[in-house]
Amino acid sequence: MFETRVVSSRLEAIQEEYAPDAQVVDCSRDFETLPPAQAEDLGLLADALDPASYPAEWLPDDAPTLLSRYASSDFTIGMPGDGSVVWTRQTDPPTIIVKPRVEGSPESFVEFLIAEAFVELDLGVPEHFLGFFEADYHDLNRAVELDPGGTYQVAAALFDGWVGLQSRDVFASWHDDHPELAAAWQDAGTRLEDRVADLPRAVARGDTEFADAAELACAAIKHAIELPAPFAALDTEAYRDHGSDYAIRWAEKTFDSLAD
Repeated sequence: MFETRVVSSRLEAIQEEYAPDAQVVDCSRDFETLPPAQAEDLGLLADALDPASYPAEWLPDDAPTLLSRYASSDFTIGMPGDGSVVWTRQTDPPTIIVKPRVEGSPESFVEFLIAEAFVELDLGVPEHFLGFFEADYHDLNRAVELDPGGTYQVAAALFDGWVGLQSRDVFASWHDDHPELAAAWQDAGTRLEDRVADLPRAVARGDTEFADAAELACAAIKHAIELPAPFAALDTEAYRDHGSDYAIRWAEKTFDSLAD
């Protein structure tokens, strides 16, 4: 199921600087959430497993089943929206998992995704948005006037944007010491620019759902791309400093304006 991945010398340098204790593994199958029995196979490569759990009262009654399972004592690795590379601190040492879906992607981009995981481990950010919003997820659920799946998607996007506000300064600093990885970061951002600029029109036309637009806009934050309203208000030091409180206020104002 899992096999240790040999990282390049470029990644070795990043790993040593940001997450020297982390291990990188390839997974033999794609997944959004690994069943506990398969996730426990990580125990063959890790020194110990430490499954995370969260208070059930943090979740609204209509929370998606997967989110409820994640909050429980089940050993849960990976959730919808995590992308092609997943990291976890539920193992000792922390583990970065590369999914098979990266096959066919430029090697420089795959290396950037792994490097990004090293940086996020170093930042000490939560593993999932539930650790970011905590009990305030109820407030976000009330503010976001979407079904439970849409609320989940917006919450994941907002968390991704908050992490991106912190990680992008690191990526921007790599141009001299890690130019290949910096170029991959910049190239990925360039590919997003036109799509992000058109988001307000796409939502207004009904071509893009609001939750999808939020996901794309917040993903662009880590690439330092200029965002259109209402997402531009998330690309601020205030969001970086105030985190979930700011995100909830943004959601309240945004959905109030959408209802007008």
